[in-house]
Amino acid sequence: MPNFDWTSLADWKFFLEPLFVPLCILIGALAVGITLNKLVSRRIERHVDVEEGTWHYVFIHAMKGVPISLTLVVGLYWIVGTIDIPPQLTKLFSYVLFTVIILSITRVVARTVNGVVEMRIERSDEKLPKTTLLSTILTVVIYAMGVLVVLQYYGISIAPILTAMGVGGMAVALALQETLANIFSGLHLILSRQLRIDDYIKLSTGEQGRVTDITWRFTTIVPAGESNMVVIPNQKIASSIITNFSLPRRDMAISIPVGVAYDSDLDFVEKVTLEVANEVLARVDENVEQSPLVRYTEFADSSINFNVILHSSAFDSQFLLKHEFIKALTRRYREEGIDIPYPIRTVMHGDVPTEK
Repeated sequence: MPNFDWTSLADWKFFLEPLFVPLCILIGALAVGITLNKLVSRRIERHVDVEEGTWHYVFIHAMKGVPISLTLVVGLYWIVGTIDIPPQLTKLFSYVLFTVIILSITRVVARTVNGVVEMRIERSDEKLPKTTLLSTILTVVIYAMGVLVVLQYYGISIAPILTAMGVGGMAVALALQETLANIFSGLHLILSRQLRIDDYIKLSTGEQGRVTDITWRFTTIVPAGESNMVVIPNQKIASSIITNFSLPRRDMAISIPVGVAYDSDLDFVEKVTLEVANEVLARVDENVEQSPLVRYTEFADSSINFNVILHSSAFDSQFLLKHEFIKALTRRYREEGIDIPYPIRTVMHGDVPTEK
């Protein structure tokens, strides 16, 4: 049977005994806080109908988790003010109490600021892009300020810390030039409003797709009709020539060339073509407000050519729209007896012309 050091166990008992009641209070306070938080969240979801993007929604979202913090603060205050514990533990719990209060306030402020910024972005006429980069930077700055307040309360001078951060920041900036370049390039893209979430873009390097997010380092795009994501460093996008198919308007004009035989009734052709175009738009892309147009362009070798101009509500909707329009137009032309002629070329063999 192993021999235990009972003297050591007695020392541990002497050390842990003053902590037993405070720990029980903290555990009880945490349990009560979690229960209250769940009850309040359920009651809000059932009985409070708030519209997303309003001040009430921002406030309720920011206050989530506050009951847990409040119960912890009450438990710590009870321990510090009413229970006879050694001065060292009193000081320790005072530090923990102040830290919980500051971090709780910091969390509410960070959520509120992010919510207000997102709400302003949604209501702004200029429509800055809503990305994770902005929220990440704001959250880091606010939490850093909260940590500095806590350190100042602990008696730790923050001036040397700020000085060290400045010197260390220079070293980090030199070591992470590419990462910092991507961060500032992402901020430049956001603030210049060159890109927005859901914009369809094409880079001079050949990549194209719909913008899904702009993070602190990368911009992610998804090509039309594909499920694969393309991840591009912000610096590469900032230095590329960008074609944004969603600016200045999200809808775009599609020109589809068509040709009919010379003996066709052009007024009838235009009428039939517009009927088909309107039917396809109503079926495929009902959000389009602009009416289709027909514009005759030239007398070609074997046909009179014209362009059918359709509008698509989004860049990647054009492919299905073209597909359905060409099928429907071909079927309707055959029903109406409108001829789409084959190309004809005259090839001379000696003195005898031969048509193909």
